Amino acid sequence: MRQTRGMSLAESFANVAIGCVVGFATQLVVFPLLSIEASVEQNVLVSILFTLVSLGRSYLVRRVFNRLAGRSE
Repeated sequence: MRQTRGMSLAESFANVAIGCVVGFATQLVVFPLLSIEASVEQNVLVSILFTLVSLGRSYLVRRVFNRLAGRSE
């Protein structure tokens, strides 16, 4: 069964939202260990930018795999 574009987007959004929270928390721990000085606001901005890129990537990969699955039916 193929997934609709809307469901692909919803799944991608949920996946990326969880990744955003995990990534932000990771930055708060890892940046100081690597002597990278960033304010909370800068960490939020980096997280948002990476999240937008990740959302687009996740959606496109999902659609490609759905298209490939449709061809094999």
